Amino acid sequence: MDSFILIGLFVALGILFRRLEAFPAQTAQVLNMFALYVSLPAVILLKVPQITLSREMLVAAIAPWGMLLLTAVAVLLAARAAGWSREITGVLLLILPVGNTSFMGVPMVGAFFGEIGIPYLIVYDQIGTMLIFALYGSVILAIYGRNSSLNLPSVARRALLFPPTMALLAGILLRSWPYPAAVVAALKMTGGMLTPLVMTAIGFQLRLRLQPTVLMPLGFGLGLKLVFAPLVALAFCRLFGLNDLATNVTIFEAGMPPMVTAGALAIAAGMQAELAAALVSLGIPLAFATLPLLFAIL
Repeated sequence: MDSFILIGLFVALGILFRRLEAFPAQTAQVLNMFALYVSLPAVILLKVPQITLSREMLVAAIAPWGMLLLTAVAVLLAARAAGWSREITGVLLLILPVGNTSFMGVPMVGAFFGEIGIPYLIVYDQIGTMLIFALYGSVILAIYGRNSSLNLPSVARRALLFPPTMALLAGILLRSWPYPAAVVAALKMTGGMLTPLVMTAIGFQLRLRLQPTVLMPLGFGLGLKLVFAPLVALAFCRLFGLNDLATNVTIFEAGMPPMVTAGALAIAAGMQAELAAALVSLGIPLAFATLPLLFAIL
């Protein structure tokens, strides 16, 4: 509970900073980039040596791909039934399958499950969310984006050079060599900055701009991402007798709100900008209510 209160405090600080002239409009972007390029890789480097190959890790690696299939099929069926435009369909297909599983996932999993849950989160995020975003996301942008084209070498290069991915590969290669005490201390200090940075940036970016034309796809998208998808994951796992820590962290990750970066790319690609912004802006504060409820039923 103390960690969750601390998360709320940093979000509130971000909201406050947005109202102060001392903080420029690019504040959230700077905080997010530092978290992405420095703090998150530090967490990954610190936690990867704790990952051991097991059936539990396999669940965390496979589940996000199952969520991708479920979400994509649901979006396509709903889009056909409701007659949504290509721009709306493209936004939903791009944003809903990928959650905020690293930036928001790390502090939230840490708050509810403790540090012991972070290795499972890393597997879910890096083998699932980030690969899906790099591969599947590039395909959706090429199909539904404005003047976009699919460039497989570029996709592969971006995926490999993504800082958290490089940290994951480095951590795997260095598993047999214990880090010196000074390195461990530096990684802990740098990784410990992730929650304050990300939660402050989230508070700084919170905008609730709802247009009548996007209400139906918005309600569908948030209901699918925050409620339906994690409940399906929960039912599926329990059906097969999976009820361990790794499984519960996996289900919790399935309920994370839409990824901010995916929303930004949807807007940049000329898709339905209002819907993309609303999914991200409204999804994050709603997750502060849905994630505790999801944890309570695990």
